[in-house]
Amino acid sequence: MERKNISSGSSFEAEIGYSRAIVTGSWILVSGTTGYDYTTGVLPPTIIEQTEQTLKNISSALAEAGASLKDVVRVTYILPDKKEFPLIWPVLRMAFGDVRPAATMMQAELMRDEMRIEIEVTARKEGVRVRDRYEEKRDDIDFTRGWVDEMET
Repeated sequence: MERKNISSGSSFEAEIGYSRAIVTGSWILVSGTTGYDYTTGVLPPTIIEQTEQTLKNISSALAEAGASLKDVVRVTYILPDKKEFPLIWPVLRMAFGDVRPAATMMQAELMRDEMRIEIEVTARKEGVRVRDRYEEKRDDIDFTRGWVDEMET
């Protein structure tokens, strides 16, 4: 299966050894993303501003993968202080209100004390259906592998 790595230009990616996002088939996996503005290196002070910038960063990675926030099917929010979570609900509702992806919120320390939120998403591009791919490839399928294995290719 073809794989595409997407970089945001964040110094963390090179220092730690990861990609902002991975595209594999119809799936887009976006790494945990914080609110740094990658063009200026600035991290806004408030959780609301950090959340807005984080969603811009995620949107940028998704756009490079040919997707958008509307394609998000799973989101994980990580906050050092769970009491701040309700403060960002209006921002999240604006970003995901119509999509309503499956979601989890966790409280955990982040890499730097000034970071107030990290968001990780999984998206799936429209137009790539497993059944269509199955029909196209059925002459090449090794039926001893089973349907689950074929879904992954």
